[in-house]
Amino acid sequence: MIDKILEFALRQRVFVLLAAVALIAIGAWSASRLPIDAVPDITNVQVQINTSVPALAPEEIEKLITYPIEVEMGGIEKLLEVRSLSKFGLSQVSLIFAEGTDIYRARQLTGERLQAVLDELPPGVTPKLAPITTGLGEIYHYTVHYKKDFKDAPADPIERLRQLKLVQDYVVKPALRTVPGVTEVNTSGGYDKQIVVTPDPAKLASIGLTISELADVLAKNTANAGGSVVEKGGESVTVRSVGRVQNAAEIAALPLKYTGRASALTVGEVATVGIGSSARTGSATHDGAEAVLGSALMLLGENSRLVSQRVHTKIGELQAKLPPGVVIETVYNRTDLVDATIRTVEKNLFEGAILVIVILIGLLGNWRAALIVACAIPLSMLFALTGMVRYGVSGNLMSLGAVGLRPHRGRRGRHGGKYRPPPRSSSAPTRSLADARRAHEHHPHRL
Repeated sequence: MIDKILEFALRQRVFVLLAAVALIAIGAWSASRLPIDAVPDITNVQVQINTSVPALAPEEIEKLITYPIEVEMGGIEKLLEVRSLSKFGLSQVSLIFAEGTDIYRARQLTGERLQAVLDELPPGVTPKLAPITTGLGEIYHYTVHYKKDFKDAPADPIERLRQLKLVQDYVVKPALRTVPGVTEVNTSGGYDKQIVVTPDPAKLASIGLTISELADVLAKNTANAGGSVVEKGGESVTVRSVGRVQNAAEIAALPLKYTGRASALTVGEVATVGIGSSARTGSATHDGAEAVLGSALMLLGENSRLVSQRVHTKIGELQAKLPPGVVIETVYNRTDLVDATIRTVEKNLFEGAILVIVILIGLLGNWRAALIVACAIPLSMLFALTGMVRYGVSGNLMSLGAVGLRPHRGRRGRHGGKYRPPPRSSSAPTRSLADARRAHEHHPHRL
């Protein structure tokens, strides 16, 4: 069979050269579309359901939220395993699907099941699906901070972190979420800016109000109401009631109760209204100080090297749009790690190819024949890249290294030892040494 292939290749040289050129073109096209990463991503197909529960204990979260969601998720197509986690403030249910399942189909089925369980959950609890990413999806980390020599930065560290968190949430994060290949941008550290109303129980009791009644008054006065449309003189005028407060002073001036005075009793007379933050469950540090940290998550199946480059370019564009004194500093860029991996693979492949060529020249004694045989290395590499793109295998230190540096075993045994011919069958005729000598005497030309 091999002789026929060699004979065909020698007789059809033009066809073989054209096939090699076509293979090079297809391999180069596949190499430009091969997902590149530092290490292989072995995360299975999974969908996570996260539920934020700030006011319940872990036992109640497990009983009232996690367990009902688990029961409702049972029986989904190609579902293999259900895992859950219940801790203070969070309920997480992980659904593991069979390998090869379409992630978007799995999320669609999960979302349909979630709609059926919403009525069984406590009021105000809303489960959400986690972003379409994996455990290796964090491709870019950065910090938002003030310049060291910026004199107008807030002196209070809490106020400084609060301002930086606003910049992250309303400037940086929305811009990075528009980058192709980014599925989510997470924020760690900082303080959420809130208008905090701290009531005085003694003053509320003196006027016959409770904290619940105070909360109802605040809720009714912090929303706009829409009306209808009035047509007059060929024009349409939209009718609406503007009741949404804009700042802490407007909240403090909200009327609570009319007690026979010239003016109504206001919120500011029974409570303290000011700028504050919600209770934090964690923080982020950089260079030994608290910071606002952002993380860009890559969409499942994207090229991490290209996506991280896009994020880095977008951050460079955002520098000019930030408030005075605020800068974005890159902490981790997946591109640097991938580039180092590619350099390692290139170095190993180059050294391996040189070693193969030197050994072939020593064995064959002809440098032209050695180069022809060595051409099989890049051609086989391009052919392997085509298959990797076809079946969704990413290029990384392990896959590229295995493809490019795997030694040719030749005629070796299964366990790597030297090839030995199979033993003669017991039914085959055998000859003694004397018989062999006699046969050689009668036929000296035979070996």
